[in-house]
Amino acid sequence: MKKSAFVSTVAVFAAFNVICDSLMGPPLPVESYVWYSWGFMATPITGIVLGPYAGFLSSLIGVMIGHFVYFRGPYEFLFTLGAPIGALISGLLFRGRWKIASIYYTVLLAVYFITPISWQLPIWGMWNVYLAYASLLIAVAIMRKKSLKLDSRGLLYAISLCAFIGLEADVLFRIFIFIPCQTYRLPYYNLNVEGLRSIWALGAVETSIKATMATIVTAIVGPPLIKAIKKTGFFSWFK
Repeated sequence: MKKSAFVSTVAVFAAFNVICDSLMGPPLPVESYVWYSWGFMATPITGIVLGPYAGFLSSLIGVMIGHFVYFRGPYEFLFTLGAPIGALISGLLFRGRWKIASIYYTVLLAVYFITPISWQLPIWGMWNVYLAYASLLIAVAIMRKKSLKLDSRGLLYAISLCAFIGLEADVLFRIFIFIPCQTYRLPYYNLNVEGLRSIWALGAVETSIKATMATIVTAIVGPPLIKAIKKTGFFSWFK
């Protein structure tokens, strides 16, 4: 019974991801097209509710199907892998497993900064990623002293923090694909330094707005959803 409920929940969240990823993103005055669709809204809640690995799978299925429904070009399938990674990171952190998230952020940021072209881009353009990394380090310091409990009074803050760090983990993966992996050189993009600087300036505003939106929504729907699912025994079965 619990296994069938688990499979059904994964399927429901996969469908939710498909719907969000199939819809054109919110119109903003500043647009760098980091997230073309509304898929970013589904990423953190998927990982937090389902757990890191089921959340990764559900998000992966959802965004892959969604990208076929709302086709954004072949190279976007590389970048959209950031969504399931974001769900994975949110899920890990919510369960107090911070080591993988810490390694992920540290390695990808290090690789970015040792890539020569990154030295020509505005360092402030990734301010929200730095904030997420700093928040992660603070969370690590806290979790070393005490573990997160689902019935704790800090549930709202924990969900918000996990959502934000997971969303920025998605952004960081896209940056990794774009700069260290040098996909900006592909004929589809064919960007020079000036073009990259423009994207960095726009992205600093756009991603922060969208990440804030998704974090707020996750903070609103997360606690009652988790409490409702917890009553079914789902969390005690899946770890």
